[in-house]
Amino acid sequence: MGSWVRGWLHCAGEAAKIMRLVFLGAPGVGKGTQADKAAVHYRIRKISTGDLLREAVRIQSPLGCEAKEHMDQGRLVPDSVVIGLVLERLADPSCASGFILDGFPRTVPQADALGKVLVERSLPLDRVINFRVSREEIVKRLSGRRSCPKCQATYHLEFAPSKNGGLCERCGEALIQRSDDQREAIEMRLRVYEEQTAPLIDFYEKRQVLSHLNGAEAVDVVHHNLVKVLATPQTA
Repeated sequence: MGSWVRGWLHCAGEAAKIMRLVFLGAPGVGKGTQADKAAVHYRIRKISTGDLLREAVRIQSPLGCEAKEHMDQGRLVPDSVVIGLVLERLADPSCASGFILDGFPRTVPQADALGKVLVERSLPLDRVINFRVSREEIVKRLSGRRSCPKCQATYHLEFAPSKNGGLCERCGEALIQRSDDQREAIEMRLRVYEEQTAPLIDFYEKRQVLSHLNGAEAVDVVHHNLVKVLATPQTA
């Protein structure tokens, strides 16, 4: 068998493998970007609590209005709101072949609730990835982000500016800086992360499913390293 055939079969098998993943890390480490790339690579569903919450806020659902009060001040949205949205999405048939949870769980109680549901459905997590980036780099990344309020496209003033200046390339809508990407909210989000989300690292380390990854490198380099990590069996 030729080397290119073996390579093709390896990639096809890798892409077809069921993957149930959780991506951890402080706001701005690049979890969402890596989740997008991994979802394509493994042909699985990305579940972003940020997207779920922003959609709920946009349509002004009761849960969305409750969530907005917390998001505007950089606080974590209550577990009851987030868990309901996530569990509803996990029940979708599109998640049967695997999923990536981006931004959930954020607290140990959320992780406990998620674990119970996954055990009930015989869907154990394959791996939890913790992306690590310095605090200074995180502030730089987040404060430069700009978003389209209409189609949800995102840009960055330095790293990925819109070719249309202050307008969205996709739909032409004026770009905005989300309230939770302003410096004061960023500092609050990082403090909240350190107090409430960082304990998840210990939670998943004890369950021997956690791997750490440097998220400060170029996007494609991080993705390459992620694929290598996921191809390596987890050891105790």
